[in-house]
Amino acid sequence: MRSASDLTAKARIRDAALALFGSEGVNRVSMRAIAAQAGVSHALVLHHFGSKQGLRRACDAYVVSMIRPSEHTSQESDPLQDTSGLAAMLEAGTPVRRYLARAFLDGSPDAAALFDEIVDLTARWLAQGQREGWARPSEDPRARAALYVTWLLAPLAFDEHLSRVLGVTDLHAMDATLRYSRTAVEMFTHGVFADERALSAWDAVRKERET
Repeated sequence: MRSASDLTAKARIRDAALALFGSEGVNRVSMRAIAAQAGVSHALVLHHFGSKQGLRRACDAYVVSMIRPSEHTSQESDPLQDTSGLAAMLEAGTPVRRYLARAFLDGSPDAAALFDEIVDLTARWLAQGQREGWARPSEDPRARAALYVTWLLAPLAFDEHLSRVLGVTDLHAMDATLRYSRTAVEMFTHGVFADERALSAWDAVRKERET
């Protein structure tokens, strides 16, 4: 039976891996470096996770768990008012966001699986919103979910350029994150275009190509 201190050590190892994987990349970080960062033995890291890939999968699962609906959320609750996932993601802060940036850029099967799971969760969330009336219908729900996720994650990959344009030192700092994420939610809620000219132009191009 595991002790409380053992479980705490496991969380410390995971958090150390998140930070090191995010700052240096998975391939450049050794298990011994993670053990040193967490203040535990190399043997304990192996005991809990078995391998670097096992530790990587644990990090992926931890990040995905943040955006899953809370298991304590009732069926009748308003999903837009359940901020537990958002609060956890923001509270976790820089290490999680940097980990995500590295994960999606390294092209590994684990990163692909992580992205797919986030898209699946988002698709179900938007479908629920459509049923309940707080999300608009879409001609291609799967594409919308994928683009929604890609758009929200884009700042992680373009952090250097976005930091320059916004005039901030660290895009992963809380103030900067709240600034650009608030603007993203505003765009999703109110839209950008005031009429359908852009959509009509796109439809005209598609119709021309189909004829």
